[in-house]
Amino acid sequence: MTDPRRITVLGATGSIGASTLDVIARHPGRFAVAALAAHRRWPAMLELIERFRPACAAMLDPQAARQLDEAVKREGLPTRIVAGAEGLCEAAALEDVDTVVAGIVGAAGLASTLAAASAGKRILLANKETLVIAGGIFMTAVRDCGATLLPIDSEHNAIFQCLPAGRDGSRGRDGVRRILLTASGGPFRTTPASELARVTPEQACAHPRWRMGRKISIDSATMMNKGLETIEARWLFGLAPDEIEILVHPESIVHSLVEYRDGSVLAQLGNPDMRTPIAHALAWPDRVEAGITPLDLAQVGALSFAAPDPERFPCLALARQALVAGGTAPAILNAANEIAVAAFLEREIGFLDIADICAEALSQLPARPVTSLDDALEADRASRTLSLELASRHALSV
Repeated sequence: MTDPRRITVLGATGSIGASTLDVIARHPGRFAVAALAAHRRWPAMLELIERFRPACAAMLDPQAARQLDEAVKREGLPTRIVAGAEGLCEAAALEDVDTVVAGIVGAAGLASTLAAASAGKRILLANKETLVIAGGIFMTAVRDCGATLLPIDSEHNAIFQCLPAGRDGSRGRDGVRRILLTASGGPFRTTPASELARVTPEQACAHPRWRMGRKISIDSATMMNKGLETIEARWLFGLAPDEIEILVHPESIVHSLVEYRDGSVLAQLGNPDMRTPIAHALAWPDRVEAGITPLDLAQVGALSFAAPDPERFPCLALARQALVAGGTAPAILNAANEIAVAAFLEREIGFLDIADICAEALSQLPARPVTSLDDALEADRASRTLSLELASRHALSV
């Protein structure tokens, strides 16, 4: 028996964290929780500490960290509590940790994921914003610091599994013509465009296949998630924009495909459950049990595919625009989307205003080169400031 992999889970109280900890719990001799990190849900974190007994736990919100620290001491638990962005970075770079699951949603996960890369960790990446905001900087840190990067978004993990193996055990792209990222189409795949202006946050969060957090669910409903995944794929796999396509597949059984120059198309299939890509990356290059119901294709019966409707999903074109523009454009788009989605969830703007705000931010803020993390963060800040103003203007008409 080898020593278990010691794992930090960033975003432990979210959906990615829950799926990761479920897989870890199934293999106590193979994986061990060294540290946990989350935003502000300290009672949920306390339950995880009681169950997994990590040496360290981090809360981004300082007040939540204080409350958690008091509760941990009251319960006589030995876990050390750290706070703020610095605390998350510390949890990601602990010396005795070899694997970091980057599951924090949004730009809030950037610093800790970059810290894991700089510390040379094995990174299981679910935080797409890291690559969207600062892809070049992050990939340079991965390469220069000897980190290992394994995607656990279901689509990118599927692509990883279907790409040819490199000589070092990684994945290359010899003979690859293009990749096809599949998309469920979300809850509004067949909704008449005329009705989209009136949809509610509850309707937008009611995904027909996946159970996700509210922000990610809205991104699925607008298909901005697929646009951001296109940008992410460019960095993960070294592809040009015209080598990445999107295919709507409502059954969510085929998680993505790779087309080769000889006409072969390889696909990765499975029931829609995040534990599959997480288990694959946790154990890679081995395979372990993930607790998933086996796929029964006879019961599924048929699989359907279609091109996405650009009129119903304008966010796809905006993401492609940002990808082609490069530089700070993806960071501008991502920040505008985060602000707009938050405003929609608070019922301050309408569903269609999300794409409008993103388009206006891209139009008003010029894309500039990204030569340092500060360049990306400044673009993020500028876009958030502008997008808050834009959201206020749109709110007047709701």
